[in-house]
Amino acid sequence: QVQLVESGGGLVQAGGSLRLSCAASGSASSIRAMAMGWYRQAPGKQREWVATITSLSSTNYADSVKGRFAISRDSRKNTVYLQMNSLKPEDTAVYYCRAWGIAGDYWGQGTQVTVSS
Repeated sequence: QVQLVESGGGLVQAGGSLRLSCAASGSASSIRAMAMGWYRQAPGKQREWVATITSLSSTNYADSVKGRFAISRDSRKNTVYLQMNSLKPEDTAVYYCRAWGIAGDYWGQGTQVTVSS
């Protein structure tokens, strides 16, 4: 069993930055073998994928955030980060962390990001 807890959300002006964190707890070996990612859900919209980082730290991004967001992971801390720069009002959403692999598929509770214009 893996638990995910997100933090770092908040209110920021357009053009600003935030860094989200997702702390994973459980089997360290399972967590290290998992891919991890960030998703977001804006009011009235479906949840959408934002970024992924594999167990080997290969990354991939949605076109809407490419060049502005950066995902990283610290395997010693079992934590994945999402650095968000040049934020836009359309980035406003609840951001969710996900971890998946042979050990299962897990989601965090989400953290709210609000970008004011």
